[in-house]
Amino acid sequence: MFERRLIQTRLPRRNLLAAAAMATLAACAVVPKGPVAPPPPRPTPAPSTSELPTDTQHHRIALLVPMSGANGAVGQSIANAATMALMDTNAKNLRITNYDTSTGAGVAASRAIADGNQLILGPLLADDIPAVAAAARGAKVPLISFSNDQSAAAKDVYVMGSLPGSSVRRTVRYAREHGVTSFAALVPKGDYGERASQSLIAEARAAGGTIMAMESYDRSAASITAAASKLRVRGNFDAILIADSGALSARAAGLLKARGNATPRLLGTELWSGEKAITTAPALNGAWFAAVSDARFPKFVQSYRTRFGAAPYRIATLGYDAVLLTLRVAREWKPGRAFPTSALTSSDGFLGLDGAFRFDRNGVIDRALEVREISGGAVKVVSPAATKFGG
Repeated sequence: MFERRLIQTRLPRRNLLAAAAMATLAACAVVPKGPVAPPPPRPTPAPSTSELPTDTQHHRIALLVPMSGANGAVGQSIANAATMALMDTNAKNLRITNYDTSTGAGVAASRAIADGNQLILGPLLADDIPAVAAAARGAKVPLISFSNDQSAAAKDVYVMGSLPGSSVRRTVRYAREHGVTSFAALVPKGDYGERASQSLIAEARAAGGTIMAMESYDRSAASITAAASKLRVRGNFDAILIADSGALSARAAGLLKARGNATPRLLGTELWSGEKAITTAPALNGAWFAAVSDARFPKFVQSYRTRFGAAPYRIATLGYDAVLLTLRVAREWKPGRAFPTSALTSSDGFLGLDGAFRFDRNGVIDRALEVREISGGAVKVVSPAATKFGG
């Protein structure tokens, strides 16, 4: 499900995170889940940059996220992570101001443009992108959204969220390399399911595989079990993709694969990352799925908790990495000039907390993902993510 329907989103570790952040910058040029502790109180909003004196020494960056309302906790988590990135890197050349989109994304964007911001990080929700883009377009200000809806990408609109298609492609490619030739799928109705199924079909065919069957369902336990039962009687498959959360996937898995059987191999998407339910379902033993690497995430969580008193939402790393990206581009970006969007589509890409990433010419994120396997009640990495693009 795309996040447009989302309703959930002193520095003891400073040297450690700062070193990691700067190392990544020097290298190659979900549904969010709730925090394990209640989010910290929302701080007083930052003042408008229009209230500040003219500054020709800093790049003005606007962060557009919900800071109140149903998604306020998610937005605050992203904003906190962006602040962490500035502190960890000791950045002196950026001024980032938060703008609350919960009362109107278009209004927030117009205010950001009037304040002289040259780049917008956000918004979080795909439904807010048209209003933000409309306000920014006249001023030729690009935006890097945290959405995972690739259809929102356009000229000067970049989509940074984790895409289901990327996860499916990586998993299918790995499966083909390990002898899987015939595929079937359970996909939810709606945008997420459509993206997942399209990617499965395209990647399987490109890799010489065959799509044998596909069943769609409403996102409920009753509907997915009914669809799984239909799929089970339709034939034998080497692998079955379940494009849903860990809880619903675990429910369907028992109907698709008998306990102890090696086939069919069950496949998942990035929605399984961090889900406890996938490790407690016997039928999911041996299943594969692809996601961004979690190698740096535990240290990020520890530092975040020390600073803000609670754990971050998983999606908060997008705020951190967006700042790292901006700092990297700022090396060749003179204050007062337009943001050099051509730098975003560098084939070398960037490296952040979530690993290597880059944008294609259409503004869609391309991420280096790792493949994980569920084994014996735990999750292990069986194919590490690339640390850079190219040779």
